[in-house]
Amino acid sequence: MTVLDNKVALVTGGAGGIGAAIARRFASGGAHVVVADIDPAGQSLAREIGGVFVHTDVAQLADNLAAVRTATEHFGSLDITVLNAGIGEQGGFIEEFRPQHYRDLVSANLDGVVYGVHAALAVFLEQKSGAILAMSSLAGLTESPINPLYAATKHAVIGLVRSVAPSVAESGITVNALCPTFIDTPILGEAVPFISEMGLAVLSPERVAEVAELVLARGVTGQAWPVVAHGEPGPFAFGDIPSIMSDPHPQVSESAP
Repeated sequence: MTVLDNKVALVTGGAGGIGAAIARRFASGGAHVVVADIDPAGQSLAREIGGVFVHTDVAQLADNLAAVRTATEHFGSLDITVLNAGIGEQGGFIEEFRPQHYRDLVSANLDGVVYGVHAALAVFLEQKSGAILAMSSLAGLTESPINPLYAATKHAVIGLVRSVAPSVAESGITVNALCPTFIDTPILGEAVPFISEMGLAVLSPERVAEVAELVLARGVTGQAWPVVAHGEPGPFAFGDIPSIMSDPHPQVSESAP
C-alpha cells in the first residue's frame, strides 16, 4: 500500500509534460486522477489511466472550482491537488517587453496556483485533510537573468506556499512547492540541446513525478523541494529571517524602586 493508494488526485496542466508524468505515476500508485487542462489531449490520457478529464483554464477561478467539483462528484472526494499548469517566458524583459505576455505569465503561473489553492482548500478545510503541491522552479529559489518575469512568478509561488502552509497545518493540510531544474518538456522548446551542451542537466518529467510522491509520503509542509540530477531529494534550507529581524539593541525597562 502506497501513499497514493485509493486517493483522489487533481493535476492541472495534466495533459502533457510534467503533469502527465505525475498523473501516470499517481494512477500507477493506486490513485484516481482528474486530469485538468485546456489541451483536449488530456482526454486520451485520462482514458489511459482510468481517470477523468476536465477542461480547465487555471487563470479562471470558476474553472478551478469546477475541476475540484469534478473530482468530488466523480470520485466522491479529493485528497491531493497538484497545481502544475504554467507557461514559459518568451522574449526579453527590456527591449522585447510585451505587457500582454507578462499578464499571461502571471495568469498561468501565479493566478492558477492562487485559484487552485483556494479551490482545494474549500474541500480540504471541511474534511480536515488534504495535500497541495504547487509547481515552482529552481528559478524561484535563485536569480534568473535570462527569464526574470518567469522567475518572479515562481518566487511568488514559493512565498504563497510558505505563507499559507502554517495557517492550515492544524487542519491536517500540507502545502509544498516543487522546484525542478531544466525538464525535457515542450516549455523548453528547442533549447534542450543547447542546455545540454552547456553541461547543465536536463531531467525527464518522471523525475519530478518521483519527487512529488516522495514529498507526499514525507507528510511535511511549508517546504520547497528542488528537483535536481544529483543527491537525495530534500527541502531547500531557507535563512532564519526572524533572527535578523530582532532588535540588536533592545530597550530594557527599569523596574520601579
